[in-house]
Amino acid sequence: MTADPPEPSPPAPDPDRYYRGVIGRVYYGSETGTLRSEATGREYRFKFPFVEIIGPIPRIDGLREGMRVGFDLGWTSKGIRVTLIRVYD
Repeated sequence: MTADPPEPSPPAPDPDRYYRGVIGRVYYGSETGTLRSEATGREYRFKFPFVEIIGPIPRIDGLREGMRVGFDLGWTSKGIRVTLIRVYD
């Protein structure tokens, strides 16, 4: 009696390629804000002309305090800053 080979499991979803964080403050007048990393608790700043916002509402006025987002970081002349914010549904 031979055993059938086990069926391969479905492929795992791609890991999220962004850090996870929560929007702390958004200053709509100056189009700046802060977000806090869920992993480290560190706070990072962003400024709208220098950050790309992707997702259902790709504008600064689509961001709300307490919103969970994905983000990426980059170095500028003023230190480390948020370069991309991914808004999830």
